Amino acid sequence: MKENKVKVTFLSQDETILVEKGITLLEASIRAGVYVNSICGGDGICGKCKLIIKEGDVTARPTTLLKRDEIKEGYVLACQTEVTGDVVIEVPPESRAKGKILIDKDAQRFRALYAPMKGQVFFKYDPLIQKIYLEVSPPSLQDNVSDHVHLYRSIKRKKNIPNMQSGLKVIRSLPYILRNGDWKITVTLGVRGGTIEAIQVEEGNTTDQNFAVAVDVGTSTVVVHLVNLNTFETMDAEATYNSQMSYGDEVTRRIIYAELKGEEKLREAIVEDINNLITTLISRNNIRLNDVMAVVCAGNTAMIHFLLELDPSNLRKEPFIPVCTYPPPIRASEVGIKINPRGLLYSLPSIASWIGADVTAGILATGLYQADELTMLIDIGTNGEIVIGNKDWMVCCSASAGPAFEGSGVKNGMRAAEGAIEKFKISEDGKIQYTTIGEADPIGICGSGLVDIMAELFMAGIVDRSGKLNPDANERVRKVNGELEFILVPSSQTAIKDDIVITQADIESLIRAKAAIFAGINVLINILSIGFSDIKRIYLAGGFGNYLNKENAITLGLIPDIEREKVQFVGNTSILGAKMALLSKDALDIAYKISKNITYYDLITYADYMNEFMSAKFLPHTDVGKFPTIMKKLKRT
Repeated sequence: MKENKVKVTFLSQDETILVEKGITLLEASIRAGVYVNSICGGDGICGKCKLIIKEGDVTARPTTLLKRDEIKEGYVLACQTEVTGDVVIEVPPESRAKGKILIDKDAQRFRALYAPMKGQVFFKYDPLIQKIYLEVSPPSLQDNVSDHVHLYRSIKRKKNIPNMQSGLKVIRSLPYILRNGDWKITVTLGVRGGTIEAIQVEEGNTTDQNFAVAVDVGTSTVVVHLVNLNTFETMDAEATYNSQMSYGDEVTRRIIYAELKGEEKLREAIVEDINNLITTLISRNNIRLNDVMAVVCAGNTAMIHFLLELDPSNLRKEPFIPVCTYPPPIRASEVGIKINPRGLLYSLPSIASWIGADVTAGILATGLYQADELTMLIDIGTNGEIVIGNKDWMVCCSASAGPAFEGSGVKNGMRAAEGAIEKFKISEDGKIQYTTIGEADPIGICGSGLVDIMAELFMAGIVDRSGKLNPDANERVRKVNGELEFILVPSSQTAIKDDIVITQADIESLIRAKAAIFAGINVLINILSIGFSDIKRIYLAGGFGNYLNKENAITLGLIPDIEREKVQFVGNTSILGAKMALLSKDALDIAYKISKNITYYDLITYADYMNEFMSAKFLPHTDVGKFPTIMKKLKRT
């Protein structure tokens, strides 16, 4: 069948792959491991997967998402173009991702939680995986119990363990390891619910080689921390974009893909990302893969379903039922994660279909569940999660904001990658200032930049309270094909050789996204019969939240207008919570209590939700009394 194979070469990545004739360039890029933007997952509706055909044979379906000049230059959409012969391709800058991912290796919050552990403890240091060295007394005629009982008895002399288990492989190995090791052995113990498992028995003393990884399985990014379980030190950290993005930028599209073609490819994609990151970390730190004994994962409910290859289809169908919210510990090898073959995979518990283990981890990491004062946690993304509560009670909801803040549905929107405008300001004299990730020439706008742009245009009077561009307010406002847009960066200053703009349609998408999140916040405030003044602290979590300008987020009406010092960025609390659970069984137990005790409120059941949403579709809100400091600023201008 060689005659049916053709070569696809990606120039900028110096990668060539043999593929079957007739597959799309998007599928070829996935197989080659070459990232190409694909927000719609190959449906041909987002126009982000642009490639340039330098030479060769392809068949491109007609599309209205490419300009005439682009078509002349050889641009095609990867998902709408089939390979018919050998082809050489260039991936243009706007279709690549070399991004800014919040790794949070040295998070101060995490150090603060664990610093007191040698004295007064926040959580007792009691990792899920422990190694103990034993010098076992050899059997005799007077003490002739089985090797298995001998092992358990020796372990229990050191550890108070009421319930123990071990696998057949470990039991089979005992007579050889005990005798070859001269009865001096190291046993690896792992927590499995209410039972402790003797995972592995080795000859000699190997207690100094005990490592594990914590993983944030994010929709857009995957972050892995390598942890020394003996010292509770975070040795190293690494991150990558989630390869599942080739099947859709947001979770719903991936669920639809799984319904049509099965969950296997989605599991394989995320597992390969995790394995590649683990391999990078252990190589960099001269650690044997066999000494990595556990993986603790946190992520939204859908991502945990994909990782475990559970059917996700009912997550998006009323009444929105997950397969499992409390996955038990399993062998990591069961899903394909490559650590010690007997190593364990722990998934933190989720709360509901659209409130995942990443939120559980966030509540754990911030200590919201034991706060004396009323506290709010907001994780802003495609799915905005909101938690309000304290040590006495917690209520949460999920607001479907859509992917606008992640660049989808915005003409020049993109994720936080090199060349993305991340900060934007209009000075008093009308001059535009911006910074890009990596200080590269701009190719688009990421989420934090979009918030800045919206707030600045509003405060400058270029956009009115209803979100309409004023064509007379600034010379940069123009009409193209009947639609108003604002030129942010002229083509002469961009890497894409085209103007970077924000259009009227973009503004409307962003206002809908911010309205969904604020409406969710306001609904919780209403059902709890409290006011914004009762909230003593707001935690903004996640990669997007960590880079927000809090003043602009309030100006936009994305978050409540409270004292600025009460708003705190807490970083990647998903990875922090996973790491806390890894290092303390007590923390894992608290995570389960959090997920069971928190009340999930479905916004669909709130009779006045649509009115709340419509009211929030103004800048900053229809009820300006909710934003007194912003209105004062507007009066001064």
